[in-house]
Amino acid sequence: MIIGVPKEIKNHEYRVGMVPASVRELALRGHQVFVETQAGLGIGCTDQDYIDAGAEILPDAQAVFKHAEMIVKVKEPQAVERAMLRPQQLLFTYLHLAPDPEQTVELVQSGATCIAYETVTDQHGGLPLLAPMSEVAGRMSIQAGAQALEKSHQGRGMLLGGVPGVEPAKVVVIGGGMVGRNAALMAVGMGADVTILDRNVNVLRELNHQFENRAKVIYSTAEALEQHVINADLVIGGVLIPGAAAPKLVTREHIRQMKSGAAIVDVAIDQGGCVETSKATTHQDPVYLVDDVVHYCVANMPGAVPRTSTFALNNATLPFIINLADKGVARALLDDPHLMKGLNVLDGKITCPEVAEALGYKYHDPYQLIKAD
Repeated sequence: MIIGVPKEIKNHEYRVGMVPASVRELALRGHQVFVETQAGLGIGCTDQDYIDAGAEILPDAQAVFKHAEMIVKVKEPQAVERAMLRPQQLLFTYLHLAPDPEQTVELVQSGATCIAYETVTDQHGGLPLLAPMSEVAGRMSIQAGAQALEKSHQGRGMLLGGVPGVEPAKVVVIGGGMVGRNAALMAVGMGADVTILDRNVNVLRELNHQFENRAKVIYSTAEALEQHVINADLVIGGVLIPGAAAPKLVTREHIRQMKSGAAIVDVAIDQGGCVETSKATTHQDPVYLVDDVVHYCVANMPGAVPRTSTFALNNATLPFIINLADKGVARALLDDPHLMKGLNVLDGKITCPEVAEALGYKYHDPYQLIKAD
């Protein structure tokens, strides 16, 4: 198979779809890899690094999209990239379609086969291609939140961990999944007063065992959520419903009642955000104020630490890329029900039930479509 790796073009996105070591694995299996020139500079990898691994360097994205049968990216394709997709071409990347009707329309119109990292599953019901970026984003959320609390960023002027004689900041983490666990881990390590909210009792037990007395673990009712959010100095939104838009758990009324200069980091912004007042921001312009509450809603947080993020992501995506290249798309999907869960768009039809429901499309059973072909 011919695999193409274009340079990412989203604002301040420095990650890349494949590292040289991944390229080498595919080249050793007889596949051809085209990489756009300078695609890896953001992670410290030169064109020569990719050439040494067996790739061929192409001068621009147009050439990559023209020649490749499979496009491997990190972030969802931007409008100019969507226009270059063609029928039956495979796109393997993060998509987050539920809150993005414009992208969905154009991917449907393209006729491309689109597999989303964030809806690929594993035998334990986890999301193995989302997990590494959730780990990074969870840990980064506390760094971002700590900065947002500084007075120079219009925050309360608080040090997250306080100092002897001065109480630490109250950090409330909504969601005890991969983002929430990693956010709590960092916040506890910095000495903050940490509370984690979740609705899954088994998750709460695991969190209680992990953090012992270093973090409070609370069942998330509407009353508990309201109480803890209103009294928080920093709120981390780490809620995820795979494939679907994030529920708006923190309302505008909650925001009105929060402390002046308190901060919110909405890590769920890729899926529309779990805060009613959230809107996607960029690394270039990451924060804004609503009712004197600082909102940090960067939609590609791990892009700020691209080397760590890219290598972590490639560790997870490479086995799937190899299977798709070795077997072909149809066989790889039929052989692996977990990869099939990642299929969002096929032949102009929506094959992810959560996306179909969120955006009002008819859902099509991917097994029926592939077997019909």
